[in-house]
Amino acid sequence: MLNHRRSQSGVLLLEVLIALLIFSLGVLGLVGLQANAIKQSGQSKYRIDATLLANELIGQMWVADRNYTTLNAAFTSTSGGGPSYRAWKTKVLAALPGADTYPPTVILTQVNPLNAIVGNTTVAPVGLTPSTRVTITMQWKAPGEPSGDPAHSFVLTNEIK
Repeated sequence: MLNHRRSQSGVLLLEVLIALLIFSLGVLGLVGLQANAIKQSGQSKYRIDATLLANELIGQMWVADRNYTTLNAAFTSTSGGGPSYRAWKTKVLAALPGADTYPPTVILTQVNPLNAIVGNTTVAPVGLTPSTRVTITMQWKAPGEPSGDPAHSFVLTNEIK
């Protein structure tokens, strides 16, 4: 009987240590998942901010004079940018981290309707007016991201008529 007890001494301690190891690995896994969830939540906030900012600019274009020349003068990012673009850009730089390294761009293109059907690329058909295609691009880099990682980007394309 004495030999039987000696052969089992320390088995309970070994079982407890193995159980603690398994429990610790589970807790570490949960901590890793929580850290990833927090990171993704932060990235989601930046994507939402970019979407709201782009929609704000599109809304300003819809309530402005929707003539291509007027929109291009006020909202384009080329040649230093129009006054409305510069005001909007200030909001973008305040909301998106690292956006000063990757300035937002707003490209406006005049689109004539039904060019393929009419066969004339310079004159719109009678009664149809050209529209303006707007492409907004924003890029940002979240704080703490490695410098070698590419910047996050958001592109919105809309047509204003």
